[in-house]
Amino acid sequence: MTDVLCTICARGGSKGVLNKNIRELNGKPLIAHTIEQALETKLFDRVVVSTDSDEIAETAVRYGAEVFFKRDAELASDTAGKLDVIRDAFVRSEEHYGRTYTYLVDLDATSPLRDVRDIRSAFIQCVCDGNCNLITAMPSRRSPYFNLIEVDEQGRVGLSKRLDKSVVRRQDAPKTYDMNASIYVWTRDCILNSGSVFNGNTGLYVMPEERSIDIDSELDFEFVEFLMRKRC
Repeated sequence: MTDVLCTICARGGSKGVLNKNIRELNGKPLIAHTIEQALETKLFDRVVVSTDSDEIAETAVRYGAEVFFKRDAELASDTAGKLDVIRDAFVRSEEHYGRTYTYLVDLDATSPLRDVRDIRSAFIQCVCDGNCNLITAMPSRRSPYFNLIEVDEQGRVGLSKRLDKSVVRRQDAPKTYDMNASIYVWTRDCILNSGSVFNGNTGLYVMPEERSIDIDSELDFEFVEFLMRKRC
């Protein structure tokens, strides 16, 4: 398709894993895995990387992405919102390429275990279901109705969510999901006008746990590398 833009947002100031976006993972920089997946889908007119780092930009271009701008400092801080960063990349891309995109797909560089069929299937599902946007998630390992707890201001411990009737087996609890920050699909109107990833018509694409790990720590990095090597 020619009216679909792909963005990959990767800032240089990672804290949990130093320089994680360009750290070598199974033989290539972390961000390269996501760029190659995006290109392999054949869905996108452009694959654009948003970054504040010259080193990340150089790596992204080397693996086939396009980097035509440097992200503003306020959008590369620890407090910058993900949605604002994605929207910025989308608006800049329309202006730079002189065209209007009907859909935007954002892929997180820190979730390299997804595969190409996940990207294609999530996009097709969003289009076919007529969603404003779509997020990806995996089935929760903990349930707020059964074994996910909170502590209130008085120090009292209780379940995060309660039902009228107590749940004695996890299997009987309502289904819940953990967002995996892997794939986001947006219509143009939704990315330009929405203030949240949760809208009245947000779709959900469910992925298995083994393709849903988001690298946020050294342990995550080692686990992802283990799983990648196991696939080979």
